[in-house]
Amino acid sequence: MTYSDSRHPIGILLIAIVTSFVVASSLNVYPLSPSMATLRPMIMIMVLIFWLLFQPRYVGIFTAFTIGLAADLLMDTHLGQQAFAAVMVALVIKISSIYVRKLNTVNAWLIASLGLLLFQLSLWMLQMFIQNIFVAQSAFSLLMSIISWPLVLLVLRKFAR
Repeated sequence: MTYSDSRHPIGILLIAIVTSFVVASSLNVYPLSPSMATLRPMIMIMVLIFWLLFQPRYVGIFTAFTIGLAADLLMDTHLGQQAFAAVMVALVIKISSIYVRKLNTVNAWLIASLGLLLFQLSLWMLQMFIQNIFVAQSAFSLLMSIISWPLVLLVLRKFAR
């Protein structure tokens, strides 16, 4: 059973979505040296943005909230911080996808960059208000995420609609 906007059967698509999030969460918590950990891209959010852009029928705000809660538990942040930021990203991407008629690689990269920037800004503001800390090193992670987002697009391009 397939829908007109998808070339893949629903079962395969759902398995690909779940598998990509499991792999992304594994890469997100893989131990690295402290100097390399600051350069780790936000892989779970990058995969979330991909699915929000290219399969909005199956990945939405509830999925963003669930992925954010999982990221909170995996990354040992205060419960709800990454979930809130992920929902903000999902809302912005859902709204921006209304205005983008043709989603090519450059438009997808620009929207993903906006989403990643919004995610990091939301986390910084929440951490400032709740914990009174500011982790400037996460700007490197943001930069690496923006630069490496086309790799996520390359790996998951088979499932783009």
